[in-house]
Amino acid sequence: MHPRTDSRNPDFAHPAGWGSPAPGNDGTYPPDDFPYEEHGGGHRGRPRRRRGRTVIRVLVALVLVLLVVSVATYFWADSQLRKEVDLGKVVDRPGTGEGTNYLIVGSDSREGMSDQQKKDLHTGSADGKRTDSMMILHDGASGPTLISLPRDSNVTIPRFRGSESGDLKGPLGDNKLNAAYSIDGPQLLVRTVEYNTGLHIDHYAEVGFSGFANIVDSIGGVDMTLDKGFKDKWSGADFDAGEQTLNGQQALAFVRTRHAFATSDLERTKNQQKFLSALAGQTATPGTLLNPFKLYPTMGAGLDTLIVDKDMNPYYLAKMFFAMQDVTGSDGKSLNMPLSGSVGGNLQWDKAKVKQLVQELKNDEPVTVTDTQ
Repeated sequence: MHPRTDSRNPDFAHPAGWGSPAPGNDGTYPPDDFPYEEHGGGHRGRPRRRRGRTVIRVLVALVLVLLVVSVATYFWADSQLRKEVDLGKVVDRPGTGEGTNYLIVGSDSREGMSDQQKKDLHTGSADGKRTDSMMILHDGASGPTLISLPRDSNVTIPRFRGSESGDLKGPLGDNKLNAAYSIDGPQLLVRTVEYNTGLHIDHYAEVGFSGFANIVDSIGGVDMTLDKGFKDKWSGADFDAGEQTLNGQQALAFVRTRHAFATSDLERTKNQQKFLSALAGQTATPGTLLNPFKLYPTMGAGLDTLIVDKDMNPYYLAKMFFAMQDVTGSDGKSLNMPLSGSVGGNLQWDKAKVKQLVQELKNDEPVTVTDTQ
């Protein structure tokens, strides 16, 4: 019998207050609503504290996992981007303004497509690649503005630095806007757009036929409501009026069709704007962004064929995407480049309206210019 540790020993030192009635209770044990620690029973509260600590540890672990996954996804996406366009080689550039300007290009590139895919998508088999659509997306404080640049626009191709030779060339005089791309690719296209508008292009993004179709298919199609049906043997379009879900093949036909419309390329650019806004809106949803089984295939489908400038990264790409989604919102605006007529069959821009439009974009002011003559 140990005098200090065995409670049967009459000399055992009991804790202070041992055996005395507890406050609010007739017995010698503390009431249930009293803190156990005050009555030598602190150990009875430990399971609750342990459960609390476990919950905190699980939450911290989840946050860390999400952080690691997010960082890994960012660097994976950045590594997949084809940063092939060096805007640093573009000469005589206009000054930057407020907001961010993206030049978004749809090319008729058939890169990586099989003969069967070319047949199914009605793309033909032409060599090289040309611009099928061109748009300026301005993302600023007054909301996003999407401006389509008709490919048959009559513009001046100015002096430029060759993308491969590095030599100064030109000027080449008046020509169609899409000729700039055909002559020397994205860098000359950016140079030509900047020269004829006075607007600084911050980023460039280009997607080819197959990449466009793959993105649409990866999200299960895009829902569209067509005011009227139309057919076009050249693009493969065959649509009825009303609500429908377009798969990749149908979507490509929809944005390429121009022969079915009286205003040709102008009507096509309007359809391209509507479709891209719908595509962005239906991709940037919780069902896609929070579902890795949809998110990664969608990202992979787009990044595989997306050509961008060397300063582009997933952050700017996401900003571009969400701005495209917001074009149809209350603060968004979409229009064609204002026109005043035609020159030699090519569309002539309205110089006064273009100057006003560019000034509003540079100052991040609400766009008041319209594309009606």
